[in-house]
Amino acid sequence: MRTRSVLFLPASNARAVEKARTLPCDVAILDLEDAVAPEAKVEARRAAVEAIRSGGYASRLGVRINGLDTEWGADDLRAVSEAGASLVVAPKVESAATIHHLSYGLHDDAALWAVIETPVAVLRLDAIAGAGAALRGLMFGVNDLSKALGCGDSLDREPVKPWLATTVAAARTHGLLAIDGVFNRIDDTQGFDAEAAQGRLYGFDGKSLIHPSQIDPANRAFSPSEAELALARAIVAAFSAPEADGRGALQIDGRMVERLHLDLARATLAKAP
Repeated sequence: MRTRSVLFLPASNARAVEKARTLPCDVAILDLEDAVAPEAKVEARRAAVEAIRSGGYASRLGVRINGLDTEWGADDLRAVSEAGASLVVAPKVESAATIHHLSYGLHDDAALWAVIETPVAVLRLDAIAGAGAALRGLMFGVNDLSKALGCGDSLDREPVKPWLATTVAAARTHGLLAIDGVFNRIDDTQGFDAEAAQGRLYGFDGKSLIHPSQIDPANRAFSPSEAELALARAIVAAFSAPEADGRGALQIDGRMVERLHLDLARATLAKAP
């Protein structure tokens, strides 16, 4: 499953919910949490349920529910699961027990993504990522984490770089997807490109988005370039040659390439558009 572009849309906005049907994002997440005012949460839940049941979305459709410690969370979980949601995003997850509680409330084929956005969560990353059950991905919640940590504003996310890396490491350790956090300045296209490139450099599989204008840049950023694809093809071809049989390393265009690079090359080719 591709997760280059994960777009959040408020489920309380009927126009946004309808527009999401044709957007070229890999994943569309109908948001019941941060983007919805308290007085609109029940109606937003109804809209999300209707969207799940009616289908017709070009991308994979998910729902971010409210936390189970809120007055809406348990009802959100029950409603979207009964509607047949294939993906549920849980905010502010801080323990493996929460993963198991959430998973128990989902139908058997549903996937769960946990948002890592509190100091407690980053200190418990391995336990959360290793919880198993329905958990399939970790999302980095940069806004809430930065607020909780009291971080200053930084264009290169200097204060949270350790947690970017640790989130990816925890995801890789336990076979999960890792999705980078949002970029808040919608009109700063250069800033978005730089942050998306940073996320890919750190190993994330895609990026959370807050506006449709960010979809195409995210899809480009998290897709292999033509140069990367060409090198991957060369590596696969070199190791497939008869003279490479039994050899652990080869020289390609002046660089030493080992069999671990062959695995990486095959993974790169699998991500080709």
